[in-house]
Formats: sequence, C-alpha cells, structure tokens
Amino acid sequence: MVRKQALVRGMVQAVGFRYYTQSEARRLGLSGFVRNRMDGSVEVDAEGDAASVSELLAWLAHGPPSAVVESMQVTDLAPRGENGFHIAY
Repeated sequence: MVRKQALVRGMVQAVGFRYYTQSEARRLGLSGFVRNRMDGSVEVDAEGDAASVSELLAWLAHGPPSAVVESMQVTDLAPRGENGFHIAY
C-alpha cells in the first residue's frame, strides 16, 4: 500500500479534471481525493497498490483531453487506510 500526493499545474481547472480523475481513480480501485487549489493547480492524494497508483500518476501527467498539463510534482505520503475516492471542496 502506497500513498502519493500529486500537484498538477497548467490548464487543469474548469476542464473537468477533477471528475475525470475521480473516474480514473475509482476504475483503478484507489482511495483518496482530488481538489482544486487557490493557485490554479489541482491536488490529488491517491492511495492503493503501487501499480495502480503509478498508473494514475501516468494518467495525471497528461490528464483529460481538455486539459494542458505543464508540470506535476509528486510527494510520498504515509498510507491512511482510507476507503473511496472523492472530490474535495
């Protein structure tokens, strides 16, 4: 079990990024959340098996078709054992 935080920057707000991310994370069986940040970036905390988290990070590097990802910073976090993936506000 691993947990990662990704800060995704670029044209990532007002393009459905959170909804696509939630769908992708749920498809992969991950727990955590996605939310918009005041600085225009999107924050993603994802927890699950290492392969699935890596797959989500690879997807986040380009995001949905309407997004333009310019950069992504990934940080390791301690797993929390949460269930479900949601959009945080």
